[in-house]
Amino acid sequence: MNNIAYYKEEFDKLQLQESPLAAARQEAFKTFNLLGIPTAKHEEWKYTRIGSVLNKSFQLAGETSVTADDVQSVRLPGSETANELIFVNGIYSAELSTVRSKWLEVAGLEEAAKGEHKEIVATYFNHSRDYLKDGINALNTAFIQGGIFVQVAAKKVVEHPVYIYNITDARKDAVLSQPRSLIHVGRQAEVSIVETYITLGSSDSMTNQVMEIAVEEDANLAYYKIQNDAAQASQVSTTHIRQTGKSVVNTVTVSLNGGIVRNNLHAVMEAEHAEAHLWGLYFQHGQSHIDNHTIVDNAVPNCQSNELYKGILDGQSSGVFNGKIFVRKDAQKTNAFQSNKNVLLSDSAGINTKPQLEIFADDVKCSHGCTVGSLDDEALFYLQSRGIPHKPAMALLLQGFAVDILEKIKLAPIRSYVEEQISQRLAEEVL
Repeated sequence: MNNIAYYKEEFDKLQLQESPLAAARQEAFKTFNLLGIPTAKHEEWKYTRIGSVLNKSFQLAGETSVTADDVQSVRLPGSETANELIFVNGIYSAELSTVRSKWLEVAGLEEAAKGEHKEIVATYFNHSRDYLKDGINALNTAFIQGGIFVQVAAKKVVEHPVYIYNITDARKDAVLSQPRSLIHVGRQAEVSIVETYITLGSSDSMTNQVMEIAVEEDANLAYYKIQNDAAQASQVSTTHIRQTGKSVVNTVTVSLNGGIVRNNLHAVMEAEHAEAHLWGLYFQHGQSHIDNHTIVDNAVPNCQSNELYKGILDGQSSGVFNGKIFVRKDAQKTNAFQSNKNVLLSDSAGINTKPQLEIFADDVKCSHGCTVGSLDDEALFYLQSRGIPHKPAMALLLQGFAVDILEKIKLAPIRSYVEEQISQRLAEEVL
């Protein structure tokens, strides 16, 4: 990595600041130095050349002049009634953020690590490193600053969804931003979270984000990730969810644009009768690259998970799907299902898909599978025989292909927004 000296200099500056996370940062930087940025020789990164991005000369938490007007220009539909948490170049901005729900507490991560929530932070912070044995995750931990801790009060329903904006200000410099958050969903609580990414300006940008979520007994979490950033904006986005009590988690990941995009999504089931649903849709074009790596880890008996990811790839775009289901030795009565389906719209587009099962128990019901192909010629012919021209018929089939993912988005303004973005893409590239 040709700018390691710069990172070492910036790390030393950061460590001069007193912090309850200083030891964790120090350990993480040692790991980063040891492992570095993964190459094609790293099995988990075989098809995603992230080194080509991170070897650029990025500024860490560079200067920014993001204003409320800038935020207004990129707000998602429904934001006027949402809790809005704003990161700018990886640093949480309380000034630009709005917390509307009284059952939602937002504090600095370092403040929480030494305050009344220090036991929760000590229990759940940095658990993702056990699943990500690479320098990317370590790099985020090494440079933690301006992170947040979010507490969802027990036995409460957060009536307003939580919108998290990761804004990168690349109007002056190429920027590497590294947002970090820890979210604790209390017993019998319910919350919906929407996360999105926006780059301002035309310089290159890289977002290396880590979000860790703990979900307690009888809680419900809906988590939506919307990725529709600029072509020069790349990202590694990690969402690590621990279900520490019987709970229900629903996640939907929608990836529509960006440079090189890698998503790490983990559902770690640590309590019996936990339930997780992982849905994903990616619609790539140009020379974009999407890599979805998912893990469902069944550590105890009687858990259930469903996973369905669908991809549409056009132009010279490329994709990766690597889904792993672990069923540990004592995790009897596990039900776990996984499927990945892909449609290639051009001869230059490609997908590498690898669904995996690692089962160490014998009384389970598990399955996985994948498909890669073009649009159904018979279905196209049928629509054309009913008077629908070729390109509109293609658009109808693609919308039908995506609909069972989109209907999993229960927040109506977000679902309408995603549907509109997909319709615009189809109008530009298919019609």
